[in-house]
Amino acid sequence: MSSVIAATRLSVLDRSRTREGHDGPAALRDTVRLAQELEALGYHRFWVSEHHGVPGVAGSAPTVLAAAVAAATSTIRVGTGGVMLPNHQPLVVAEQFGVLESLFPGRIDMGLGRSVGFTDGIRRALGRDKKDADDFAAQLHELLGWFAGGQRAHPQVHARPAEGLRVPPYVLATGEGAAIAARAGLPLVIGDLRGRKKLLDAVEGYRSGFEPSEWSARPYVVVAGTVAVAATEEDARRLLVPEAWSMAYSRTHGVFPPLLPPERIEALTMTDRERGFYLAGLEGHIAGTEEQVADALETVIKDTGADEVLVTTSTYDRDALLGSFRRLARVADLPGAVPARPTAA
Repeated sequence: MSSVIAATRLSVLDRSRTREGHDGPAALRDTVRLAQELEALGYHRFWVSEHHGVPGVAGSAPTVLAAAVAAATSTIRVGTGGVMLPNHQPLVVAEQFGVLESLFPGRIDMGLGRSVGFTDGIRRALGRDKKDADDFAAQLHELLGWFAGGQRAHPQVHARPAEGLRVPPYVLATGEGAAIAARAGLPLVIGDLRGRKKLLDAVEGYRSGFEPSEWSARPYVVVAGTVAVAATEEDARRLLVPEAWSMAYSRTHGVFPPLLPPERIEALTMTDRERGFYLAGLEGHIAGTEEQVADALETVIKDTGADEVLVTTSTYDRDALLGSFRRLARVADLPGAVPARPTAA
């Protein structure tokens, strides 16, 4: 067992992906059930995401879903990966997390992103524009100020019940977003697990520019990406197939379809453009046997100096997905991991 991996926190982000034959409500219930299962395995935290109007993704209201997850669990940390701050008024976000922290004290994380709705129609429905992402640093400053006790611009307003509470903030970002996290003295969540030069440069820039704050005395890096673990390398790779096709289809048709079984996808006749995106979607992730994944994870952690790894795996077969997380728990020597069965002589 790698001491490097065992010393690194391991967490999960779930996007409530729909599957063929299972609708959005079923996907949300699956998310809550997955959180319970991962808590039993000993994962550190469980986050949910924000996607508005995206076919194939049921997670549109992360603070609401986080409340359901926290109510169904008792020890695992629960949060958002993330609330997209440009889509919301900072006061409202502070109030929502204040309620969450009040109901589930000491277990709530406030993961914050800087993206806006992904199509013009969604942005119009949200009353937002692409340029709103440019105001992320100011929005972040305002949000944290509500926890500290109000704003100069609104001296008579107080965020109830957030004021005075401590809800750990995390910034989900790359590039300029990483620099914003550094200047604000906040932990950084950055993808992906491939350890490419761009990722390493962003992490190095974040650490070198980090300014200690009341929220964090030192840089804290969470590296996020897809990890798939199975009995064989081929089985692990097939776990990636449904999401790879969904991404390829979205790039060529503008719609995320529900996740399909791998055998259905492998039998499709794809256009050259579809196949190009599909094959690209299968690459650059960590996938393989427990031994192969252990080696790859150890390399990523050493290269990036990550304090934590956040896994974002999606696939069609829910039992296979849970099996992957169980194997990953063994790789990381988590307290609830079930030992592997001995191989027959």
